[in-house]
Amino acid sequence: MDGALRRRAAPLLSRDANPSNLGDYEPGDVAFIVVAGAMVSFMIPGLAFLYSGLARRKSALSLIWAVSASNAVVIFQWFFWGYSLAFSSSATNGYIGNLRNFGLRKVGGDPSPGSPLIPELLYAFYQMEFACVTIGILMGGLAERGRVFPAMLFSFAWLTLVYCPLACWAWSTNGWGFTWGVLDYAGGGPVEIGSGVAGLAYSWVLGRRQEKELLNFRPHNVSMVGLGTFILWFGWLGFNGGSAFGANLRAITAVWNSMMAAAMAGMVWCLLDWRIERKWTMVGFCSGTIAGLVAATPASGYIPVWAAMVMGIVVGAVCNYATKLKFFLRIDDALDLFAEHAIGGIVGLLFNAFFATADVIALDGVNTSARGGWLDRNWKQLYIQFAYVCATCAYTFVVTALIAKAIDCVPGLRLRATETAEALGMDEVEIGEFANDYIEVRRDFSDWTPPPAHSSAHQNGLTKTSSSPADSEKHFAAGDRHGRPETSVYDSPPPRRPPSIGNGEGNGNGELDGPHGVKGDRGGLGSIPEKPLVEDASSRRAD
Repeated sequence: MDGALRRRAAPLLSRDANPSNLGDYEPGDVAFIVVAGAMVSFMIPGLAFLYSGLARRKSALSLIWAVSASNAVVIFQWFFWGYSLAFSSSATNGYIGNLRNFGLRKVGGDPSPGSPLIPELLYAFYQMEFACVTIGILMGGLAERGRVFPAMLFSFAWLTLVYCPLACWAWSTNGWGFTWGVLDYAGGGPVEIGSGVAGLAYSWVLGRRQEKELLNFRPHNVSMVGLGTFILWFGWLGFNGGSAFGANLRAITAVWNSMMAAAMAGMVWCLLDWRIERKWTMVGFCSGTIAGLVAATPASGYIPVWAAMVMGIVVGAVCNYATKLKFFLRIDDALDLFAEHAIGGIVGLLFNAFFATADVIALDGVNTSARGGWLDRNWKQLYIQFAYVCATCAYTFVVTALIAKAIDCVPGLRLRATETAEALGMDEVEIGEFANDYIEVRRDFSDWTPPPAHSSAHQNGLTKTSSSPADSEKHFAAGDRHGRPETSVYDSPPPRRPPSIGNGEGNGNGELDGPHGVKGDRGGLGSIPEKPLVEDASSRRAD
């Protein structure tokens, strides 16, 4: 994304810096960016699986749908006017582009505004995938209570009024950040701060989930969380490596820095969680890994590998503690978009001020006259980076909140689902399908475990007598992504009911075994006996 430096250094190219058609470009560079763009596109299902696994199972498919559908919205918007608003070279105001390239007009085989190494048509495709990933991250703000159709309209408006200006600031030829010397390699501002701060603003406008939905919240499928994380990690190598715009040493350095930052941040996050829980949580490792990749996004093409290791350690710790900010702010940022993406992006941008160096930048063979940060005695880079962070955060939050509130006020476009819909789950109300087919058998925590008795009560054919306050409910609120084991709702385990033939338990596939259900019958459920009480209360499942 280092477009300004590339343009200033273009005469240093050993070959023609202004090719007139596709045949004049280095085929290896073109092929590399095509593959890198495809890798970035593969991050979309990675985000979908990650978000789905982190949510309750009754709203798991709605997040997959939102990420997938928003991807289609971005593709159209980018063709329609998004690319022109972000990168049209004839715009001179420094804040947003004009409509010179409306409908991808005049976008062909000429050198791109970001790099003379690749044609503009390929550059437009590659940048479109960045926009798709950004809006996909933002869709995490819908978690478990946001309606999907209004969110698609919001996506189009947000991309136009927020993402395109942020991209113009940092990467367009005449953007104010571009001309001022901001160091943002692959999107610390437009992608990470844009999605993270916007996710916080969207969650603020939506409001908190119902309190009963916050009780006993845990990710419904940690395997999908792991799968999504590693798909994202793979795609991020194209995200950061391809931002060198050629198959060169700078791209390889960016890939190395991404790997190092992700590995160190994942380990640090796990260690911090183990300090509290004495458990090596998978969700914690995945969260730390993503935080490291986020920090590498603006910095991986500027800093040496040893600095990326330091950055991974720092961002793993900072983002871990930042997950508590939403409790202080009283904003239900269910998937920690702000803590992971905004804070991680800020850390990466500030690391550029200290550790960016011309030696790394020059590895692409183009930017041989560039300057870095404090390692190059460029002391003013710190306040440039800090001012850029403040501007992107403030603009993103305010404009995102205004867009969301404006759409929410339109009749029929209310952003939030009703309380009844939230209780039923977004999959049933919004999508009409389920990510897991056993959702209809056991939907809520209360379906799995009967409520505790404070006095003599008949439960599942048993009489439980209690007069002790130890029998009161004890729940954990949502948002603790540190893998806290779900302890019993009871302080002491209730007695086991004697086993019976055919207890009617679901087998995990929406099928019933025994005389209370016909195996394979997913039609009308009829009467389903309660799940028997078990001694090991910690093994109870919850949404």
